[in-house]
Amino acid sequence: MNVQALLQSVPPLAVYLVVCGVVGVESLGVPLPGEIVLVSAALMSSQHDLPVNPIGVGAAAVIGAVVGDSIGYTIGRRFGLPLFDRLGRRFPKHFGPGHVALAERLFDRWGARAVFFGRFIALLRIFAGPLAGALKMHYPRFLAANVSGAICWAGGTTAVVYYAGMAAERWMERFSWVALVVAVVFGLIAAYALRERTARAIAELEEEHYRKAGTTAADAA
Repeated sequence: MNVQALLQSVPPLAVYLVVCGVVGVESLGVPLPGEIVLVSAALMSSQHDLPVNPIGVGAAAVIGAVVGDSIGYTIGRRFGLPLFDRLGRRFPKHFGPGHVALAERLFDRWGARAVFFGRFIALLRIFAGPLAGALKMHYPRFLAANVSGAICWAGGTTAVVYYAGMAAERWMERFSWVALVVAVVFGLIAAYALRERTARAIAELEEEHYRKAGTTAADAA
């Protein structure tokens, strides 16, 4: 069985459930590749010989994002900021002091907008719900930012990938793979640069945290 036949055998409902589940669990505060799953499903929907519908993909992502963030908010409000201390000790690569400090700084600067824009930023996508709850953000404000951000992120990502996939298919009928490869390489470079910038900011904040505490990261480990 080739790849195309394998993809055609996947029920559309299974794709929607996977998108909803992964995006929802990521929004809950668990570091999963929600954006990669959404992009992959949207790309599948751009192939006309596959039964996956782009509206179904976008709707599944919106539902997962809203429900996951709301559950994360409830957990954060129940356990407060000490929750992140416990998570940081168990999962320092994802919930270390630098990660929490950067997320808190963004919340201090943006307020409810951090929940909206957090949909588009990997770090905040994980922290937005639990941290908003821990910081006692009013739920109606949180919910409004959560729903609007989920719609823009999920709907926008699905639409862009869907139309890009169709355009790429037409492009490949006329031109070679070279232009597509160049575009992908530039996209990967940009993503890497953003990731490195975020990593540096996290490292600086983590060092500052341990300096104030009079310890080092090695001591904390």
